[in-house]
Amino acid sequence: MRFAALATDYDETLADHGRVLPGTEQALERLRASGRKLLLVTGRDLKDLLQVFPRVDLFDAVVAENGALLYLPDRKQERLLAESPPERFAAALRRAGVPVTAGRVIVATRVPHETAVLEEIKRHGLELQVIFNKGAVMVLPSGVNKGTGLKQALTELRLSPHNAVAVGDAENDHVFLSEAELGAAVANALPTLQERADLVLRGAAHRGVEELIEQILADDLRAAAARSTRRDLLLGQDERGAAVTVKPASGPLLFAGTSRSGKSTAAKGFVERLIDAGYQCCILDPEGDWTEFERTVLIGEARRAPTVHEVVHALSLPGEQVVVNLVAVRHDDRPRYFAALLPRIQELRASTGRPHWLIVDEAHHFLPTLAQPAQESLPADLGGVAAVTVSPRELARPFLERLEAALGVGPHAEETIAEFCAVRGLPKPRSVRRRMEKGEAFLWREGQDSLLWVRLARTRAPHQAH
Repeated sequence: MRFAALATDYDETLADHGRVLPGTEQALERLRASGRKLLLVTGRDLKDLLQVFPRVDLFDAVVAENGALLYLPDRKQERLLAESPPERFAAALRRAGVPVTAGRVIVATRVPHETAVLEEIKRHGLELQVIFNKGAVMVLPSGVNKGTGLKQALTELRLSPHNAVAVGDAENDHVFLSEAELGAAVANALPTLQERADLVLRGAAHRGVEELIEQILADDLRAAAARSTRRDLLLGQDERGAAVTVKPASGPLLFAGTSRSGKSTAAKGFVERLIDAGYQCCILDPEGDWTEFERTVLIGEARRAPTVHEVVHALSLPGEQVVVNLVAVRHDDRPRYFAALLPRIQELRASTGRPHWLIVDEAHHFLPTLAQPAQESLPADLGGVAAVTVSPRELARPFLERLEAALGVGPHAEETIAEFCAVRGLPKPRSVRRRMEKGEAFLWREGQDSLLWVRLARTRAPHQAH
């Protein structure tokens, strides 16, 4: 499961004229039954929301007041996510004749009173911002918005924004949609929001939300995510300088090349970009080459291999990047270790969507040609898996047959890809006759007739040759 959470705006998105219809409630219940989480993200203050929407218990978390308040319905627990403005601010607005409503943090009015609001902010010397929402004027502490509230709520639920889809309709939904892995706009959304959304739904308001839920249940938004380019991950540049990318849930992906070809450096650069983008990675390191890799938690050591339970526990913590040091696992035992670990990782992915990527260095140690247990453990979905190997022929064919893309790296890149194609039973690629250097690669993609030359993006990590 990639999309483990749906976050939706309330007014003119989930609600029809301020009310949620029975059919929409039933759609939300179907999504909950699939094991996914529901988040409601609204500009309304909580008291008002609870009065108009009695079924708030359908949601695992509510972000109210445009990101300033978190409410957990199952515990009936409120938590302020920002400091309230001084009471004298709202009082001054009322004295000036501005109609004002105030929540725990938010102070709200309507157009055309924004000028008076700005004047009072300046007069009081306050660090406040004004946010518009289709005629509503909301005043909040600087930096507080639906996006920051969404991130706080997802952290509370131990989920990543990369496993959430958000849907909305108005100005204050821009940052909200951009924080989620995929942002959807209902048909009645403002044109500017539709332009920036990854998916524009055919239905207006609640019909659009119901449509989105059906797409999530049908294919986990695979079709919609495949059309979006906002999260594409850089591999390098082609001869014209155009970016060469892969999708954030693509795979499996292979980095292959002879010793000292630069394949490990290429893989490390790819992982750096994954981490920079906020994706959680689990790196299987059988030779100790990744032990100093930046921003990761190291599990295991040269004298003691980590248990599968230890690895899964480390991965269950949101945001942690995990390097699994498997130097202490004997070569003959590595396929069995992999066969035991992979199903547990898949279970974790099914409930949380994490780890987003599994990086298997020296993949021929874990999936060698004749390793039956490891081959039998391969799941149906191998998206978000990258393998690194010195020789494609040393990898199990059932894995090679599932590859979406393969990078032949370094001076012998063409021969590496030819070897891969021979093992797969594919026609030998047309000879490119180009002298290859370190930092260069040929990219083979499923369904493409010719190889693509790539100048690989740089890496910050030093490579430790074992």
